[in-house]
Amino acid sequence: MTAPLVVFFGLAALAVIGAVSLILQKHPIHSALSLIVVMVALAGLYLLMGAEFVAAVQIIVYGGAIMVLFVFVIMLLNAGVEEHTSLSKMAGPPGLLLVLALAGFIAATVARSGASVQAATQTGALSSTKGISEMVFKDFVYPFELTSFLVLVAILGATVLAHREKS
Repeated sequence: MTAPLVVFFGLAALAVIGAVSLILQKHPIHSALSLIVVMVALAGLYLLMGAEFVAAVQIIVYGGAIMVLFVFVIMLLNAGVEEHTSLSKMAGPPGLLLVLALAGFIAATVARSGASVQAATQTGALSSTKGISEMVFKDFVYPFELTSFLVLVAILGATVLAHREKS
């Protein structure tokens, strides 16, 4: 195995472990820390693909600003360890079967698509900052503004929930 392949598998394993930890944590702050691990692992994968700008944005925006926002909301809502409940009936064998079926479907779809690593990494225009900015501010300006609006709505919703808890 080559060094980039070993690094890829290491970062992919770190992202999966962080995601599983995110789901299994009982305390919301620990879940937020697990999400930071996932964000850093994804940034490493972006670096491995030669998208340095996207990796930097991943760390600064998602690993930094959005996670600070999440932790701020968790603190405002005074979210702690929730009361323990018994697992639902879907969490047992039927849930495992559903996860395995979904994973098999995704693997079969990827195998049939004929996509290759070379095709995914030869996107020249998207790896430059100029190409990304032209796409975001020319081709995808409406989805970009819609996403900004959704973030604003989430911030306002968190503020409303925090004020409701105090009164």
